[in-house]
Amino acid sequence: MAVRPPENSTISVATNGREQLVSIPYPRPPATTYMAGVFILFWLGGWAFGEISAAHQIMTTPAGGGTGFLVFWLCAWTVGGLFAVLTIRRVFQRSIPETIKLELAGLVYDPGIAPFKMPNSRSFPAGSSLFPKRTELRIDRTQLKSLRLREGDTCNRLTVDAGAQRIELASGATDVEREWLFKLLSDRYLPAASK
Repeated sequence: MAVRPPENSTISVATNGREQLVSIPYPRPPATTYMAGVFILFWLGGWAFGEISAAHQIMTTPAGGGTGFLVFWLCAWTVGGLFAVLTIRRVFQRSIPETIKLELAGLVYDPGIAPFKMPNSRSFPAGSSLFPKRTELRIDRTQLKSLRLREGDTCNRLTVDAGAQRIELASGATDVEREWLFKLLSDRYLPAASK
């Protein structure tokens, strides 16, 4: 059975026998994300100058010459530089599409890697945004009974409960694509509920 995503959708569906692989690419980040990455890259030029100057001053000052604060400053400056390097790596890292493998007994969900999102004024780029985890998750037919399309203020969410976790599927998709995916999963795994 051929499964077609909505018109003008970036979702792709590959069929291998009875199994299907739904691939949902993440949208491109805004250009301001890359501009922030370029700014941090230029900032690292000044950071390197400060790092070298402070290290040189510590090494050339005679022992007991009052370099305690400078050593403390150099350590903090080094940590700041490492944080900037990690941020640059994450800003320019390619996103990996979210995939949902539809098997007979259930589905296998891989969240992929979303593009870096600039933090808003209330959040700080935590470890989860700098070091995204990619954990493949098996969701069986009994857990798929909790599949819901939830309406929110700005967009809908497609969720399923897997044990104590509530997993959001197709987080990078549009509302129309989520509705299509909800119907696809309902028809395949919950035939009684969809009729």
